[in-house]
Amino acid sequence: MPGEEKTTMDTPAVRELTGTNPRTRLIDVRTPGEFTTEHIPGSHNVPLDLLREHSSELAAAHEDPVVLVCASGNRAEQARELLESAGLTQARVLRGGLGGWQGHGAPVEHGSGTWSMERQVRLVAGSLVLLGVVGSAVFRPLKWLAGFVGAGLTFAAVSNTCAMARLLELLPHNRTPRNEAPELLGTLTDRHPPRSSGS
Repeated sequence: MPGEEKTTMDTPAVRELTGTNPRTRLIDVRTPGEFTTEHIPGSHNVPLDLLREHSSELAAAHEDPVVLVCASGNRAEQARELLESAGLTQARVLRGGLGGWQGHGAPVEHGSGTWSMERQVRLVAGSLVLLGVVGSAVFRPLKWLAGFVGAGLTFAAVSNTCAMARLLELLPHNRTPRNEAPELLGTLTDRHPPRSSGS
């Protein structure tokens, strides 16, 4: 993809950067539950929905390198575009996301949290399709529910967006408590960020 080399970094490059520059900020933009389940040691959780809500307030008081992380790279790229429009141009995306990081055998901290967003989408989409197919035996128009979900998933693949994921991000277990927002945003924007929530 044109320009990808300027906006992304692979796992070996990120590990080298964090080794040579301890001020590098690893910002995980997944939901709080996903972050709690597993994350890169030393990373901070600043969810994408929080960045969207406070996009007009984003301004960096530092020039530290910033590497954005999500499950596969899609949400991190959305976050990078948000930050770039706010003037934070030093952010890069971890190519392949946490999956790529683990594929290189890089360390990950595990805890107890919620399912990944991809897994939540698969559960909801699969349940709706099953309901549509089985339910159509009793009420025939329900077959269109399965077709609607299939069309939505096709559009999500083609457009590289996911409306269902955006809706699931609104559920309480996927949202950041409002009182934590300033501190989380500070890990991205403040000159001296708080101690990492991943350490």
